[in-house]
Amino acid sequence: MREYRAGRKAIFCDTPAAVKVGKIPSRVFVRFVEKSESIITREGCVPAHPGDAVVTAATGEQWPVVRAVFDRYYEPTSEATVFSSIPRESLALQINGPFQVILTDGISRLFGKPGDWLLDYGDGHLGIVGADIFATIYRRLD
Repeated sequence: MREYRAGRKAIFCDTPAAVKVGKIPSRVFVRFVEKSESIITREGCVPAHPGDAVVTAATGEQWPVVRAVFDRYYEPTSEATVFSSIPRESLALQINGPFQVILTDGISRLFGKPGDWLLDYGDGHLGIVGADIFATIYRRLD
């Protein structure tokens, strides 16, 4: 199984199949964690620590985001628990086989299926987005 490790910038910027993408702005529901917990995502179980945000999309899918990263990726709306994603450029690579991402804590792992997209957000963070979801929340910039 192919493995990618978060924490390094631009891990596949020289890969010809990588494409520049922009996230389409969307509204999400957010709660901030008061005590450590585990969040079950479609790609695996991820820890959330006090102060982290747990983001919930309109589809019901959830994922935790460290507060410092959350503040760069989301902005508040007039509703207390609703935030809007901030459009930003990322690199995306569709992976043809099973793969995993080791997150910045060096322990937590996300698991991708064939056809899922690996996202490099350009700040050392990586993500996995299913092909079905990718088509609705990202647009190609190149």
